[in-house]
Amino acid sequence: MTTTEFCCQNKCMAEKEKKTNAMRILDTEGVSYQVHNYDASDGIVDGVTAAAKLGADPDQVFKTLVTRGDDRQFYVFVIPVKEELDLKACARSVGVRSVEMIHVRELKDITGYIRGGCSPLGMKKQFVTVFDESALLSDTIYVSAGRIGTQIEADPQDLIRLAGAKTGMLIRE
Repeated sequence: MTTTEFCCQNKCMAEKEKKTNAMRILDTEGVSYQVHNYDASDGIVDGVTAAAKLGADPDQVFKTLVTRGDDRQFYVFVIPVKEELDLKACARSVGVRSVEMIHVRELKDITGYIRGGCSPLGMKKQFVTVFDESALLSDTIYVSAGRIGTQIEADPQDLIRLAGAKTGMLIRE
């Protein structure tokens, strides 16, 4: 694992890193963050494995899930990697009767991201986004940087603000 810390305008970049949309957004807004890379060459892209490879607490590593509501709109939910969405709670949080996960083959066309590299920042379009309220329990959380093998660690309040998101109870108890 390598960690590269980025300062507000990249003046402190320790090593050259190809920027993702999510990183560019954080840079533009002057938000401090760290980039964490891990070996994803084994093809395993689940969040729990990513957390282990990062040596991070899985309660601080969040995955980004995209759903379709009964109103045909897309909704994005960001939850800890070891948890499962409570679809009814998610629907309530966005004011629709129901939501269902989109098929993985739709993900790139809808968001611009692929499975295992979907970030709540920098999608093709701005979708209604909700972070699980547990994100606010830590000083920093990890989310995908927008590519497999790369995570961003930042203040959850900054991520929520930049995603135009709100928080809610989203996980199964």
